[in-house]
Amino acid sequence: MTPPEYAIVGRVRKAHGVRGELVVEPITDAPDAIFAPGRRLFAGTTDGEVAPGAPALTVRGSKPFKGGRIVAFAEIADRNAAEVWRDRYLLVPFAELTPPGENEVFRHDLIGMRMERVTGEPVGTVTALYDLPQGLVLEVGEGPGAVLVPYRPEVVVRVDVDARVVLVDPPEGLLE
Repeated sequence: MTPPEYAIVGRVRKAHGVRGELVVEPITDAPDAIFAPGRRLFAGTTDGEVAPGAPALTVRGSKPFKGGRIVAFAEIADRNAAEVWRDRYLLVPFAELTPPGENEVFRHDLIGMRMERVTGEPVGTVTALYDLPQGLVLEVGEGPGAVLVPYRPEVVVRVDVDARVVLVDPPEGLLE
């Protein structure tokens, strides 16, 4: 599996006002740095892929707004232009991001990792990620036998990126 070249850093929720501003849900631990004036972001599709032929967007301004951000881009001048961005992702090349620190992991690294219980018993392979209001959830396995595991500190004990293992200590009944 080839790792992606771009990281999803935000999702456009809707247009805001008449000057082309967008309400953006940050999908990053560093929204102030990612949405800083002058920063270049790439347009993504509603599936999170880089949009073919879409322009790079330059942040003109950004401010916190109701758990997200209002972001103005130099290339989006009015509400009509802003409306077409609804539900699209914003991306940044991984090469431009600070590498994850100790006990941190890029989301895309989780796909394809083996999941094991702290007892060493295999659970399966992480096949998908879901952003739910309660937080990130990992899908492990496929088909009717797949299970959903919350990516929470009380469940996920450790992620070993080098060994490609997610170590879990699930509460009783979670994996049944």
